[in-house]
Amino acid sequence: MSACVAPPDVETRIVGIDGHGGAGKSTLAERVQGVLGTQVIHTDDFASWDNPINWWPLLVKRVLIPLAAGRPATFQPTQWGATKPDLITLQPEQLTILEGVTAIRSAFGPYLALKIWVETPRELCIERGVARDGEEAREQWERGFDAENGYVAREQPHTHADIVVDGRQAF
Repeated sequence: MSACVAPPDVETRIVGIDGHGGAGKSTLAERVQGVLGTQVIHTDDFASWDNPINWWPLLVKRVLIPLAAGRPATFQPTQWGATKPDLITLQPEQLTILEGVTAIRSAFGPYLALKIWVETPRELCIERGVARDGEEAREQWERGFDAENGYVAREQPHTHADIVVDGRQAF
């Protein structure tokens, strides 16, 4: 396992926490945030049901490049509900968590100090999502999981993660 050291020419150490939707990434990120007092960037602020995987260039441009240079990062989060979210501005800090599906994709590698993969079975991921979003969201969760499988097959993030954790247990 590598130490949590920022790559060369990157001012902010960014820890990526990746896994399927419902794997437990957010829970793990919240625990780390609670212990270390770090800020968390959610890939859900860039993804949508219509574009669950290929939104990443905007995150690189709006967040990773500015934070790497030691500058603030400002972006407009995806509108998931009825209310349009406010702009978010992140200040460069010593440590920041990037949490969500595809958070350790290869395009983010030059910015990541540590890569974590949360391994959780499909059935449990979908059940967690349905428990949170309601039975009417089951089909969306299943389609989303299938889209995520394409990313996992292409990039095999679990094979280049510094840490793989079991998401079946509560963090």
